Amino acid sequence: MIFDRLQKSTTISTSAELAEALGVGYQSSAGVSVTPKEAVRFAPVYSCIKVLAESVGMLPLNLFEQKGRVREKARSHSLFNLINLAPNSYMTSQEWRETMVAHLGLRGNHYSWINRINGQVRELLPLNPDAVTPAINSDWSVDYKVTFPDGTQRTLGEDQIFHVRLMSVDGLTGLSPIAQARNSIGLGMAAERFGSRLFKNGTRPSGLLSTDAKLSAEQMELMSSSWRKANSGDDELRTAILGGGLKWTAISISPEDAQFLETRKYQRSEIAGIFRVPAHMINDMEKATFSNIEHQDIAFVVHTLTPWVTRFEQRIAVSLLTAQEREKFFAKFNVNALLRGDMKSRADYMWKRFQMGSLSPNDIRDFEDENPIDNGDTYWVPANMIDPKDNTEMQQTGDQNSSTGDDNA
Repeated sequence: MIFDRLQKSTTISTSAELAEALGVGYQSSAGVSVTPKEAVRFAPVYSCIKVLAESVGMLPLNLFEQKGRVREKARSHSLFNLINLAPNSYMTSQEWRETMVAHLGLRGNHYSWINRINGQVRELLPLNPDAVTPAINSDWSVDYKVTFPDGTQRTLGEDQIFHVRLMSVDGLTGLSPIAQARNSIGLGMAAERFGSRLFKNGTRPSGLLSTDAKLSAEQMELMSSSWRKANSGDDELRTAILGGGLKWTAISISPEDAQFLETRKYQRSEIAGIFRVPAHMINDMEKATFSNIEHQDIAFVVHTLTPWVTRFEQRIAVSLLTAQEREKFFAKFNVNALLRGDMKSRADYMWKRFQMGSLSPNDIRDFEDENPIDNGDTYWVPANMIDPKDNTEMQQTGDQNSSTGDDNA
């Protein structure tokens, strides 16, 4: 990709920045260098980011216009198709949002160049996060130094950059989950590499060959070479025959003693917690049951996806709409599709709302992606339910009738 050729434009002043620029990344306590490029190859990290990216990417995103208590899709606004269909000529809206989530999950920041023509947003072009350096000026405005794919550098104002950030400690740049959790990710990567080497060696621990006989250096080298040749390649799983008084002694601990499998399970669970992704969504079904998965899915929408979508919605309002437009236009994700639940729960929910008059038959059909029916826009309520105002008038009429009856008596 062209992004791989981009270089960070800032001056390197720390060892961490130098390591990152060289692709080495941050050294974890497990002795493994953790970079975004390497971390995304680690299955739990890739799975978590994939779940988040595809979940946000598939949600409908529309621009609405508020007209009193009624809101309508603002199809005539130039921004509507950009966020709903395609932000540029080579990406769909889903692909753009998936890219944003991937940048945020790996780097903590996403930048898109806002291409405006005659004051209207015409394109949103994603930039490599490593090619953008934000800085706050003395007047609290923000400038972005950008290195474009052709190598040119420009300093752009905040009205030209669509910047989404994760949690930040300085309010300007988001914290990278990979950098903050490098020890946990590094431990998981180290366990994976240990397992790969273990199986590469036929799952046999290393050890030593010993004998009571006195051997010269040449004899020891010949014996070692013969052992490796007889117990590697296609012959590695065959039974070894030891002669000349040789004895084999294993000196490495077994995978069970090192709690290898338990370590891998724990790290997978911990990484899922870092991204706040339910474990069953990355194929960890150890503690999942059919009775709680639906509730976990709802919790995923409420506690995991909601912070992501509200972050995007507010950034669209601040960076892509003018102050005057923000008074009546707003972007909104539709997460209802992820909260529908099973058919019985949905039917009960619809029926209750229909009974209280908050949904019409056509509202229900629209929710289920079905065409409207004739006379389906009426809101019905049970016959024994009346307007509170009418109820008050009836009580007053009854009181008057009672008073008239007493006078007649």
